[in-house]
Amino acid sequence: MLVSAKEMLQKAREGKYAVGQFNINNLEWTKAILLTAEEMRSPVILGVSEGAGKYMTGFGTVAAMVKAMIEELNITVPVALHLDHGTYEGCYKCIKAGFSSIMFDGSHYPIEENVEKTRELVHVTENLGLSLEAEVGSIGGEEDGVVGMGECADPEECKMIADLGVTMLAAGIGNIHGKYPENWAGLSFETLEAVKEKVGDMPLVLHGGTGIPEDMIKKAISLGVAKINVNTECQLSFADATRKYIEAGKDQQGKGYDPRKLLAPGTEAIKATVREKIELFGSANKA
Repeated sequence: MLVSAKEMLQKAREGKYAVGQFNINNLEWTKAILLTAEEMRSPVILGVSEGAGKYMTGFGTVAAMVKAMIEELNITVPVALHLDHGTYEGCYKCIKAGFSSIMFDGSHYPIEENVEKTRELVHVTENLGLSLEAEVGSIGGEEDGVVGMGECADPEECKMIADLGVTMLAAGIGNIHGKYPENWAGLSFETLEAVKEKVGDMPLVLHGGTGIPEDMIKKAISLGVAKINVNTECQLSFADATRKYIEAGKDQQGKGYDPRKLLAPGTEAIKATVREKIELFGSANKA
């Protein structure tokens, strides 16, 4: 069932676990994530970047696909369809398309403008029963055209945004989109603790979940992180499994070139990755 992320994240924060946001790029991605969440009895958030939405021909197509797939696959766990790193204009497009959750990434604006636009979106989403994620600081690296320098968030600015009534807050704490470099300094738990002190029980979001060591993930959850985003790891596992299938010549055996066969190993690899993350985040059997 398609729902707002509000209740699932409140339960996660109170239960000291995190809900995974797994970004989708096509039918195979969506199907793999939904089936695994149902198998694990875990709530799940399907993330859609603006670039991925455009690739899938538009947010309306994405929303229709997800809603139909939930029904056709008899998915009973809570599912939120969430805009990832949305622009101001993109947020309204997703609201119109039928998304149940949106993220407005105003981190690149001066804090006053971030507050102004976020306040407006809080009002709109509350009236419609949707959940809203906001961001302060920035996530390092690049994901689907969104580039950040990785600045740690200012706890006072986090409080300004949290006090507006957003559902969840993404605060930059040294996390990075994509692969983490060997010289990565690690998460700034000092910043995370300072943010938590300012925002209280607000569910916090950790972007760039691929490659963060398990002990850091668990510590972040203990400090109020209730949503963790995973994208790159699914892409890497899909690519690796597909490469092995082709290099083994299986696409030339029988009808191995059939897209349903060609994409199957990668799809199974995504399932394995999602299963592993749900276990790590502690959301299994929490639906």
